[in-house]
Amino acid sequence: MKRVGGLRRRWLINTVGVICALGLVCVIVVTMVFSAYYHNGMTSDLRYRATTTSAFFEEYLTSDYKEYYQACLDYVKGFEHKNTIELQFIDANGTIVVSSYGNWPGESPTTPDIQRAIENVSIESFEGRDPNTNERIIAVSSPVVFNDEQVIGVMRYVTSTQLLDRQILTIGLSAMCALLIIMAIVLFSSNYYIRTILSPLNAIIKKAKRITSGSYGMQIQTKFDDEIGELAQTINEMSAQISQNERIQREFISSLSHELRTPLTAIAGWSETLLAGDTLDPEAERGMKIISRETKRLTEMVVELLDFTRIQDGRFTLNIQQADIRSEFEDTVYMYSSRLTQDGIQLDYLDNDDDIPEISCDPERLRQVFLNILDNAAKHGGAGERIEASIHLEKDNVVIRIRDYGPGIPEDEIPLVKKKFYKGSSRARGTGIGLAVCDEIVELHRGTLTLENAEGGGTLVTISLPVTL
Repeated sequence: MKRVGGLRRRWLINTVGVICALGLVCVIVVTMVFSAYYHNGMTSDLRYRATTTSAFFEEYLTSDYKEYYQACLDYVKGFEHKNTIELQFIDANGTIVVSSYGNWPGESPTTPDIQRAIENVSIESFEGRDPNTNERIIAVSSPVVFNDEQVIGVMRYVTSTQLLDRQILTIGLSAMCALLIIMAIVLFSSNYYIRTILSPLNAIIKKAKRITSGSYGMQIQTKFDDEIGELAQTINEMSAQISQNERIQREFISSLSHELRTPLTAIAGWSETLLAGDTLDPEAERGMKIISRETKRLTEMVVELLDFTRIQDGRFTLNIQQADIRSEFEDTVYMYSSRLTQDGIQLDYLDNDDDIPEISCDPERLRQVFLNILDNAAKHGGAGERIEASIHLEKDNVVIRIRDYGPGIPEDEIPLVKKKFYKGSSRARGTGIGLAVCDEIVELHRGTLTLENAEGGGTLVTISLPVTL
């Protein structure tokens, strides 16, 4: 999983996403404000016209109803702004009598402003769809009152909002286009800015992973004098400190191992000498055997520590020669089986007829690997009281398998068991570097060493070595 991609995504969501949401809200608000402004302006204009008309007819002095009525019809017919606004005269029954567009062939309008103007004797307005034509309109109805007593009809101003709605739509689309342009600029600038952060950060991550993998002392170069530069400097200081600590640790382990070898050699030699004689009583002989066995164990640990320091310092080398790998493996198994028999563990060698050729290898180092794997199988899987070992030729590789029937390895520990000093939940004694040394030896032979839980229980260790280096 690339965390850099996650950082970019969070940046876009938290910054560009918020700006986009706010911009969209602004576009909607601007469109609604303009829509309300234009519609209110149109309604106000029609109400002004209706108010002016009412005032005109209130001042029209005549006592003749027919003359007054005819004056209303003439006013409608002579309406000057009929190209944009329709003026209708509707009688008190709601029936349209005349329109500024000419004779009215259709149904009379039924919008509620007409009836309210007649009933309330006041100017009423309507905005919405005409029930007869389904067209969006704005209508204002003004009652016509004869002699301040009788409502003889309604002067109704009507205009379509089609052009108005189209203009508002244009404004909305223009605002949306402006938002898209702004968002493109913000996205480009944000992407450039985040890239200037992620590029050096990605380089720092790669170097940090290499340091984590063991390349202690590696330094990260950065041209930034900001938080990223400070982070790189901190990692550099940490890398240098770890490198120094590792060097001190290796020197200490190497020095201690060399110092231990001399007394251990003396103890082993004298214990073997005393055991070879007949001067010891049974109790002393038993104690001397314990001393001899523990001395051998300590000597093996010292050898592991020395090999480990050589690996860390890059001084670990192989003595390559042509060797009979089957013979080396079988000798190791047969030699170790007698030792395991004393501990009550049965070591079964699964023989086969595979024609295994000689390979280029360091036989002494490979015997060290075989012994270490068998010893681990005895220590960690000895509860199963049985170990199986086999060697096969599979394609261009010699494959060696060693399996115990113990409790196996916890699944979460399998990826870690080959790491140096890792012992996991096992209570068996050891330094925790044996498998790390074995893995290094096998890798130097361009092979692989894998550990897995075997089907049916126990641990299966597989060593694959190429026939030719």
